[in-house]
Amino acid sequence: VDAFQAWCGPCKPVVDLFRKIRNEVGSDLLHFAVAEVDSIDALAKYRGKSEPVFLFYAGGELVATIRGLNAPLLQKTILEQL
Repeated sequence: VDAFQAWCGPCKPVVDLFRKIRNEVGSDLLHFAVAEVDSIDALAKYRGKSEPVFLFYAGGELVATIRGLNAPLLQKTILEQL
């Protein structure tokens, strides 16, 4: 989940990275979403930051969080979680 604030929007540069990984691993295993933290109370702790936050869930549980845009770390984390 790309957790973003309305004033800065979702992190567009990672969309291509997500598509590439999803094409490589298959669409059934991996799902991407965006969530505006300003409108979701459960994500309130991510408000007030200008850096993107990526939340990784498995089985409905938060398993990893990455703050900031680090494409190699994002790719590594996605593949490790799969």
